[in-house]
Amino acid sequence: MPKSMNVRVTTMDAELEFAIQQTTTGKQLFDQVVKTIGLREVWFFGLQYTDSKGDLTWIKLYKKVVNQDVKKENPLQFKFRAKFYPEDVAEELIQDITLRLFYLQVKNAIVGDEIYCPPETSVLLASYAVQARYGDYNKAVHTPGCLEEDRLLPKRVLDQHKMSKTEWEQSIMTWWHEHRGMLREDAMMEYLKLREDAMMEYLKIAQDLEMYGVNYFDIRNKKGTELYLGVDALGLNIYEKDDKLTPKIGFPWSEIRNISFNERKFIIKPIDKKAPDFVFFAPRVRINKRILALCMGNHELYMRRRKPDTIDVQQMKAQARDEKLAKQQQREKLQLEIAARERAEKKQQEYMDKLKQMEEEMTRSQASLTEAQEMIRRLEEQLKQLQAAKDEHEKKQMELQEMMMRLEETKNMEAAERQKLEDEIMAKQQEVLRIQEEVEAKDNETKRLQEEVEAARSKAEELRVQQLANATKGHLEENQHDEDDEVVNGDISKDLDTDENIVDPVEDRKTLAERNERLQDQLLALKQDLAQSRDETKETPMDKIHRENVRQAL
Repeated sequence: MPKSMNVRVTTMDAELEFAIQQTTTGKQLFDQVVKTIGLREVWFFGLQYTDSKGDLTWIKLYKKVVNQDVKKENPLQFKFRAKFYPEDVAEELIQDITLRLFYLQVKNAIVGDEIYCPPETSVLLASYAVQARYGDYNKAVHTPGCLEEDRLLPKRVLDQHKMSKTEWEQSIMTWWHEHRGMLREDAMMEYLKLREDAMMEYLKIAQDLEMYGVNYFDIRNKKGTELYLGVDALGLNIYEKDDKLTPKIGFPWSEIRNISFNERKFIIKPIDKKAPDFVFFAPRVRINKRILALCMGNHELYMRRRKPDTIDVQQMKAQARDEKLAKQQQREKLQLEIAARERAEKKQQEYMDKLKQMEEEMTRSQASLTEAQEMIRRLEEQLKQLQAAKDEHEKKQMELQEMMMRLEETKNMEAAERQKLEDEIMAKQQEVLRIQEEVEAKDNETKRLQEEVEAARSKAEELRVQQLANATKGHLEENQHDEDDEVVNGDISKDLDTDENIVDPVEDRKTLAERNERLQDQLLALKQDLAQSRDETKETPMDKIHRENVRQAL
């Protein structure tokens, strides 16, 4: 019975453990991994391990795992990673699992500053990252502090700006909110229907970063000058040691006839036989082996992209289209349900607001009615007092008349008695005059109260009529709305396939930002916002190089 070994394979979002045999090859292990995670676009990926010298190495598919220089551990450790990158993520990535693995790997490289990303692009990418993780922004759910545990921006970017965690979060959330129901240039109102859409938008922007998808190797030229060799989906590039962003010499795959190495010497032969070969030297032979393997893989994919899809790829694309359509229909159904619920909630809120308004109006009307009733009560009381005063006035007048008659009848009275009667008459006249003045005052007060009561009644009637009119108008509007609802020493050489019919002017390619005016505007707005808090003393050489490259491109 063959002795088994334990291996642990770490993908970007999971850990897988397997028991393999001594005879298990790299391909058998790789196939077991992709079968487990449901991945069919296998050509982009590989198993990576740390060798006995501490270098990261790709597993050889047709060699037994036990015969490879894997660091001896239990379990043996491997990473499942993208080895080759697409030229255009939107055109090449088919499965959601492929998209997610690329997204997580690229995001991790950007946040870890393995891929240089300018600050403004970092913030925009962060907003797509939260869209991919949490879905649409919801103010009620995504409250301040909700992104505190998320690793979204490179430390370099954080250090270069005098901004608090709250300010960074607010900036990211502002752009996150923009992705909800955003208007595309090539369609009517189109939603980021799935979180996968946000991942795709992230990658479409990230793939235009200078270091995206580039494998860098330390090399020296014939003069001994230290340089970098960059291998990517479009070809080979030579960089100066202090600048990984700006290639000094480029060799597109369509212009390379042969690549070979002998020991540490590596040779690139252009298709133009009149052009000189480019020769460089790697630190070790194993580095040249890795370079050659990456070149062969990238060139194979480069040529494959320019030929009709295989039957397998056609089937995958058809299946992906069907799955995407089903998800889109499900999403649209959900959106309709959400919209219907929002309409119902809005209508309910309108009714609640209207009910509250009516209650307030009724309260005001009741207060006005109570005030009017109190005024009427006061008026009635005043009328009673007025009548009593009038009665008393009449009584005093009669008494005065009687006294006047007595005075007339007593002309023959003695002077003293007559004087006494005259004094009484004078007093009575003054009392009558006083009472008359009180009656007049009470009469004026009564008239004033009557006017106030009449004004109150008019106001109450106006409120009642207005309330009735508003209620009728609201019902009409609501009814109308209801009706509208619905990888040996010696020479190793590889000739690269070429096709004269392939026209591939790499230098003419445009980035997404150059093609998309809306993205240009977003990045410009972010750059202007961040400029206010930028600490130029923290600027890195990469920042300066990038800024100069942008300036020269204008």
